[in-house]
Amino acid sequence: MPEPALLDPARFGRTIDGQPVALYTLRNTRGMAAAITNHGARIEQLLVPDRDGKLGDVVLGHDSIEQVLAGQASMGAFIGRFAGRIALGRFALDGQVHQLTRNDGPHHLHGGIKGSRFRVFEARQTSASSVEMTLVFADGEDGYPGTLSLRVRYHVTDDNALVIDYAGVAADQPTIANFTSHAFFNLSGRGDCTTLDHVLQIDADQYLDVDATAIPTGRIEDVAGTPLDFRRPTPIGARIDDTHELMKVGGYDHTLVLRAGDPGALQHAATLHHPGSGRVMDVWSTEPALQLYSGNHLQGIGKGGAAYGPRTGVCLEPQGYPDAPNHPHFPSTVLRPGQWRCGRIVYRFSSEPAPP
Repeated sequence: MPEPALLDPARFGRTIDGQPVALYTLRNTRGMAAAITNHGARIEQLLVPDRDGKLGDVVLGHDSIEQVLAGQASMGAFIGRFAGRIALGRFALDGQVHQLTRNDGPHHLHGGIKGSRFRVFEARQTSASSVEMTLVFADGEDGYPGTLSLRVRYHVTDDNALVIDYAGVAADQPTIANFTSHAFFNLSGRGDCTTLDHVLQIDADQYLDVDATAIPTGRIEDVAGTPLDFRRPTPIGARIDDTHELMKVGGYDHTLVLRAGDPGALQHAATLHHPGSGRVMDVWSTEPALQLYSGNHLQGIGKGGAAYGPRTGVCLEPQGYPDAPNHPHFPSTVLRPGQWRCGRIVYRFSSEPAPP
């Protein structure tokens, strides 16, 4: 296959809700490139080399803003103001109950209908390898209390990493915040084949137990003896169709508790390897948990006319615990006025030689 061409920025130029949409191309000095649109601050393209130095596009995405708007809402997006689910869209803060919009059956998901994945960020390219995007969530949007200002910076480094730095501040009232990146990865460089042959390792000994609607029960369980045990490198497809109770959601859509380090320190979270191409992606994060999602319900047409189907992309989403405001023993996601929630996600790429 020929190396993929960079996406055309002209196909992303449009005004939405009075805000200009654009595509920003980031490059390092070694050939790696990323294309980021300020609609949802989403990663649309990520070109990294395989074991032979051939560039391949390792994220699912779209060729134009029209495809983005018609496609899977979370694909490639930066998620806020609260990543994951909140049970019944309700939580209490300082004795006051707040009712959020319900956009996932009876629950609230990924910040609701005005979440960042549906919004146009203000953006400026600060160098050939970085772009900074900002968004303000207004008091009362989707039922959230307080104004929340968010800043996201994407940077491509010369050691072939995509670094995402983010910071949200409560401007005027106590509120809650939880952020993540929702990129769908396929290290083969193709979007029309599954990731079941990808080998995954996660630095997690425990996971969050959930009910039938994917809401945490509050229990934290050991991964040992379950299909969520990725402490050793394991193909994603090895146990994805297991009859274990955990897999009744049709694949992986689970929160794994990362091994505790210094709070807020950058630590290794996971490694994803595609044996066919040799590409390796190491995930580093400052967050306490990692959402593993195997693209169980993916569908639609993506870049180059590729047919995206179930399990053609895998998400490794560092974040705080879902539904944390309703579980006092979970790490807090509360922000007081003037308080920041800052974090970093690093997706670092390398390659392994072919086996002898």
